[in-house]
Amino acid sequence: MDARKVRCREITDADIEPVSALLTRGFVGRTADYWRRGLHRQGERKIPPGCPRYGYLLEAGGEPVGVLLLLYAQRGGTDDAGLRCNVSSWYVEPEFRNYATMLTSIAQKNKAVTYINISPAVNTWPIIEAQGFRRYCQGMFVALPLLSAAERGMRVERVNAAPAAVEGLDPAEFDLLRSHAAYGCLSLVCRVGREAIPFILVPKRIKHGRFPTPAMQLVYCRDVPDVVRCAGALGRALIWRGVAMLIVDANGPIAGLKGKYLQSRGCKYFKGPNPPRLADLTETELVLYGP
Repeated sequence: MDARKVRCREITDADIEPVSALLTRGFVGRTADYWRRGLHRQGERKIPPGCPRYGYLLEAGGEPVGVLLLLYAQRGGTDDAGLRCNVSSWYVEPEFRNYATMLTSIAQKNKAVTYINISPAVNTWPIIEAQGFRRYCQGMFVALPLLSAAERGMRVERVNAAPAAVEGLDPAEFDLLRSHAAYGCLSLVCRVGREAIPFILVPKRIKHGRFPTPAMQLVYCRDVPDVVRCAGALGRALIWRGVAMLIVDANGPIAGLKGKYLQSRGCKYFKGPNPPRLADLTETELVLYGP
């Protein structure tokens, strides 16, 4: 064990470069630019008062040796009971693993906050379950929306980052679509008459065989039945972008959608008073960092 004094503290703006380097060592296949981009996005977004902007790091002799990223968002109300925290990327250098509980204990100390883990590696499931996390999403449904009939008169509009209001959306929902478009998501509105039905999607590739298949993952909609209702229109909008598959978090097959349910792929966990709903991954690592 390294004899240098180890302490846990909040990550600051000055830590972005060393934290990026540390995460690059810890996550094979992720570049330093990947981490820098995500950290800079965390640095620019609005966060609830009193919450850490980036998360926490372990420091030994003035050098970061461990990191846990946290992404806070307000989900109803203005107090801690409405807070959601995405417990994101975790890495501790091997010789300091005995200190890893310092990170997790300080990161999850507020019992009023609902913590979520949306990308746990399979080998970590027993560990996070031992920490009190429960599974709220059992798998994912890979849909082929183009095979669904389109509702008569439905059209699809794209929402970009420009500040122009969209008829039929309240200001908060419009801001959500616009901010996620700025992150690189595909923000769409399916419209029937004056009714506007919002969706946020993020590009993803499904690993199958030698060549990954392009797909879109659902980040946000008001409710999963909206996906079923709008599947045909969404499928036609996506196929023009060279994408045939839509991934939806699910706890079983989705009636009314053509596709396949994959159990245990895409499992997601939570810990806290407010179980998350499916179809809301806004302001999470999936959006700020990418799949």
